[in-house]
Amino acid sequence: MATTLVIFGASGDLTSRKLVPALYQLFRKKRLPEKTQVVGFSRTKFSDEDWQHELAESTAKFVGDDFDAELWRQFASMIHYQPGDIKEPEDFEALHRRLHELEESSDVTRVYYLSTAPRFYKPAIERIGACGLADEVNGPRRIVIEKPFGRDAESAHDLNEAVHGVFKERQVYRIDHYLGKETVQNMLVLRFANTIFEPVWNRNYIDHVQITVAEEVTVGRRGEFYDQTGVLRDMFQNHLLQLLMTTAMEAPVRFEAEAVRDEKVKVLRAISPLLPEAVASDTLRGQYRGYLDTPGVAEGSQTATFAAVKLAVDNWRWQGVPFYLRSGKAMSCRTTQIVIQFRNPPTMVFSNGSVDTCQANRLVIQIQPAEGIQLHFQTKVPDQGMRLRLTDLDFDFNREFSGVMPEAYERLLLDAFQGDASLFARSDEVELAWGIIDPILSAWESTSDPPLDMYEPELWGPERAVEWMHAQGRQWFDTCPVLS
Repeated sequence: MATTLVIFGASGDLTSRKLVPALYQLFRKKRLPEKTQVVGFSRTKFSDEDWQHELAESTAKFVGDDFDAELWRQFASMIHYQPGDIKEPEDFEALHRRLHELEESSDVTRVYYLSTAPRFYKPAIERIGACGLADEVNGPRRIVIEKPFGRDAESAHDLNEAVHGVFKERQVYRIDHYLGKETVQNMLVLRFANTIFEPVWNRNYIDHVQITVAEEVTVGRRGEFYDQTGVLRDMFQNHLLQLLMTTAMEAPVRFEAEAVRDEKVKVLRAISPLLPEAVASDTLRGQYRGYLDTPGVAEGSQTATFAAVKLAVDNWRWQGVPFYLRSGKAMSCRTTQIVIQFRNPPTMVFSNGSVDTCQANRLVIQIQPAEGIQLHFQTKVPDQGMRLRLTDLDFDFNREFSGVMPEAYERLLLDAFQGDASLFARSDEVELAWGIIDPILSAWESTSDPPLDMYEPELWGPERAVEWMHAQGRQWFDTCPVLS
């Protein structure tokens, strides 16, 4: 079936940096649906040729050695541009007419991608509905919505209501690019296609789980946006909770959208929101030195650029196993990783063997940038009596599959074209996630406990984060990945 992708906010950074390079790669790999058309919609006054020329330069930059000028010319023939303003109903009517001119067949899958600022989501959806662009008389109609999906549970619910006023839930694809990463998808394979992990993937053998999303960069030119957002809204409500769900979920009855998303929602339902008194003891917040000098940041801002949160998944599998979530800007290095820290043996039979929790078996799933899996286990050091040392088995994606790791948006765009919503968030999932984050935000805004700790850039956050873990008899896995 012919497919048309309509990108609202087409002149923005996401389109040139991620979406079009991903589409080009899909075209290069011959994976795009037959008779695909890409139509950009934005206020910038481009002709088709102007936009194609600008995208050629940005795509060449972002795909590197994969860029082929002749292949681009073939791909560019599929790219069109329709100037328009989301606030103007007549511009949507013009878009409607242009789409009919471009689509040769009356049976077309049409995907609308909201790559705009979040404040334009509702008006764009309302305009799409008002001029009949969501009607499925001539083929499927789907809408892809970027994060952030709301600022809290109430605004997320309001946005869901607006979306459902035009689109049915089966037509809605709320995107989180982390779920398109090969290593996140490999978590499901690791757990449910191998028999060696499932018997120990529970409270009987696992001491705790750490999920870290560390960014080496500072806020940079996003000061005004970030100061109104903060680390919890920017990273926890979406990326970190998605990784938690993938780690903690039960096996779905089959790998299809509703079955997978049902299991993820069960995890969120098992997480009790933190009470105000628990926020003081089970969360940490920090701000890197120099943040207040960033253009757009309010004087004396208390916005957190680092946070650590301890959550409990109160179900049969995970009762008593804490999940530690951590993220921050201006950290020691860029890394996203999940650490499964196993329990110590019930007794250590070797007289000089370590019984320190940090020396117990550990499974480390590196999501990015050094995609891979390491299993840390004890071995005997040769010719030194019964001295033990933690050693690792190392699976490296780049070593095993050199040069074939796709960008997350390739998989997610292709799934949206094909109508597979397995890697996209459902409406109840989004609202439940906000229900976990909202009480923390509310407590932080109404009290100075926990205090906002300052930390130096290029460290792993505030020193108190280390002390906080030590007080619980644990320690962070602070190791920067080695790129192969």
